[in-house]
Amino acid sequence: MTTTTATSKVATRLVDAFAAQDAKSALAATKIPRRELFADDVQLDILFCGVCHSDLHQVRDEWKFSIYPIVPGHEIVGRVSAVGSAVKKFKVGDMAAIGTMVDSCGVCPSCKEDYPQYCDAGNVQTYNSQDKHTGTPTFGGYSESIVAKESFVLHVPEGLDPAATAPLLCAGITTYSPLKHWKVGAGHKVGVVGLGGLGHMGVKFARAMGAHVVLFTTSPGKIEDGKRLGAHEVVLSKNPDEMAKHVNTFDFILDCVSADHDLNAYLKLLKRDGTLTIVGAPENPQAVSMFSLIPGRKSLAGSCVGGIGETQEMLEFCAKHNIVSEIEMIDIADINTAYERLLKQDVKYRFVIDLKSLKK
Repeated sequence: MTTTTATSKVATRLVDAFAAQDAKSALAATKIPRRELFADDVQLDILFCGVCHSDLHQVRDEWKFSIYPIVPGHEIVGRVSAVGSAVKKFKVGDMAAIGTMVDSCGVCPSCKEDYPQYCDAGNVQTYNSQDKHTGTPTFGGYSESIVAKESFVLHVPEGLDPAATAPLLCAGITTYSPLKHWKVGAGHKVGVVGLGGLGHMGVKFARAMGAHVVLFTTSPGKIEDGKRLGAHEVVLSKNPDEMAKHVNTFDFILDCVSADHDLNAYLKLLKRDGTLTIVGAPENPQAVSMFSLIPGRKSLAGSCVGGIGETQEMLEFCAKHNIVSEIEMIDIADINTAYERLLKQDVKYRFVIDLKSLKK
């Protein structure tokens, strides 16, 4: 069925999806419009979509900029089902992926350097943003299919499990990008704070890059899992004696925690000129003492996801090193229960929706 939206003259078709109608409502089945293909568009029939903690934040409007109805999902793997007339890099039948962005201005310094995640005009997010072509909200991967510009679509290398690849499109690139930017490698001592959807990927990547990896966790039950995933050491961060052994010893620490926690405790662990980089996004501001930074010329930084080229590089790195996310597969009908479990950290370590269940 092809229609034309009231706010746009762009033709659209209706597809099945799961959406929240407001901040208090559960996700439920609905129909959403997808634009008909422009010349440079690629259409994916979605096979798998990861469940990111930011999905929950935005569904419940915890960041205060949600657009309703909202269809979450920006860790998308699917099969190409149609391509526009100008598309050169994809053909029908290819396994492909879409991450957190589907467009950007393309002309600012960041975009020209393949950092659309830092687009000066603000990139177009895969969901909860505004489609530049239709003027309507973008809808994410909790759906039957999706359409995006070829330049924002990625190839999935052969040999990678498609379902376990899905979380690489956010959790993977969010941790890979800062490790690469700060040139983590052999001879470095690297800390990863938190063993969740982000942290478990940070441990895998840092180990594959050749660093000595130390995992920080509040949970004794995660010690063995941390070592299985690649950590050389696991420190219980609530134990002052264990923390004290590592003061002034880290080149780099990747903080993957999305809940309130003491950043100063980790800044103390950095060497002179070391960096603590934040990729988790706590809802509340976190206090930092200037005296955690000034002595030792230490740095506190943040990092977003990577650019499209860097994300493709990350996927190739994963294929080379046999790295994918640890996942638990769910049906779309179980998404609201999965959100409640996510709040309790009851997942090892990423939920992935099998979109075949959308048709049940």
